[in-house]
Amino acid sequence: MKKHTYIITVIIGSIFMASCGSDDKKEVADNAPTISVKVNQVAANSNNPFLSVSGKIQASNSAELSTRLMGYINKVHVNVGDKVGKGQLLVSINNSDLQAKRAQVTAGITEATAAFNNAEKDYNRFKNLFADNSASQKELDDMTAHFQMAKARLEAANQMKNEINAQFAYSNITAPFSGIVTSKNVEEGNMANPGVPLISIETPGHFEVIAMVPETEISEIEKGIMVEVLVKSINKTITGKVIEVSTSAKNTGGQYLVKIDLDKTDANILSGMFTTVQFPLERKATSELVLIPIDAIITNGQLSGVYTVSQTNTALLRWLRLGRTYGTQVEVLSGLNTDESYIVSAEGKLFNGAKVSIQ
Repeated sequence: MKKHTYIITVIIGSIFMASCGSDDKKEVADNAPTISVKVNQVAANSNNPFLSVSGKIQASNSAELSTRLMGYINKVHVNVGDKVGKGQLLVSINNSDLQAKRAQVTAGITEATAAFNNAEKDYNRFKNLFADNSASQKELDDMTAHFQMAKARLEAANQMKNEINAQFAYSNITAPFSGIVTSKNVEEGNMANPGVPLISIETPGHFEVIAMVPETEISEIEKGIMVEVLVKSINKTITGKVIEVSTSAKNTGGQYLVKIDLDKTDANILSGMFTTVQFPLERKATSELVLIPIDAIITNGQLSGVYTVSQTNTALLRWLRLGRTYGTQVEVLSGLNTDESYIVSAEGKLFNGAKVSIQ
């Protein structure tokens, strides 16, 4: 009987503690501070004043250097960031096999030269004998053919020497112009393979942008028009001029390549930075654009979202699918509709379920 009484007491105590805990949690939730926020209403834009596409910065003068030979790297003479001059040696590739071939070719030239000199003497001697009627036409023809073949063999040996010398140029990789080393893909002892980039260099200070324009807009793009280029990473806008417009999208997946020459600038731009290129053309919109400020976007890895206010006045994180960037605004493809509101600023750290009051 005492055992049953003990069990009932424990159960009642557990229920009492659980109810106390629930009351405590409810009390904490109710006492959570309210965060003041400012909201904006989503506005639809059906007449955007410019066409905007993505682009990437690259140096106007750049090169990826490779070799036609396969061999081990003897030495890499430069590092990333080094300034180099035109003709400076950058990479040395083992060329012992070429040296052996060159020795063979040199010996072949010596042999061919001796044979040519001997054939030339015989030819001249028989030519004089034929003039004195001391040799037949057949004998002169044979000597002439022998002389021509010796001459051809000597020429072939010399051309083989030129070929070997040309291959030596690919064993010593030199800078085609003055610039800065931007990448080094090999180290001493690595194997160099034909066509695989070893060193990349570029001339600093002069940049261009490669942009991809959809087929619905490319007919409006012309050489010489001025554009604005927004460099996202440094939040700077630079002017530029279209210098090249591709007429084929065969190898670019339906996007047409447009090259823009950037004006000189003091902004700290680097090759590889992503940009938004804004063309002074009316965008051919088939539907209204939903635009919100970039500053209102919340990012978590590859996800992008925005905080909204729920019907119970709490913060609610809404994940979005974003489109193109238009200046300081970004297009919302899905996740937020027109006439909805979103939080643009808050006087505290927002999280899902946080109590908010609209200012």
